[in-house]
Amino acid sequence: MTESPDCYENQYARFWIADGILFFIYKENVCIDRASAQQIVSDRIHFQNEKSYPILCDIRTISCADKVGRDYLAQSGSVFTKAVALLTNQQVSLTISSFYLEISKPAVPTQLFIVQQEAIAFLQNYV
Repeated sequence: MTESPDCYENQYARFWIADGILFFIYKENVCIDRASAQQIVSDRIHFQNEKSYPILCDIRTISCADKVGRDYLAQSGSVFTKAVALLTNQQVSLTISSFYLEISKPAVPTQLFIVQQEAIAFLQNYV
């Protein structure tokens, strides 16, 4: 685990804040279950110092996520978030993410993107 004022890293992801947006990049082959989801959310809230941000969440490298983990991220994971842009580039990820949005009903505005600049443009509405 690495922590600095500018960046934080745990076993699941690396994240930092730039231009009022929290960038959250999952590490390779991460599998999300309830325990990992709870750790991810706890570390993110601590890093944010309980201040709300729009979040760009790069999910392109997640290898799996069970329903309990997805549900936790969709609901409890929305604490101290203004909006979420999910960045994906694979058809399978896009299909799973679309399903997640329909079934889990995230508590904050959440959209899927393939192009990072479009995701950032969406989030700038919430800075």
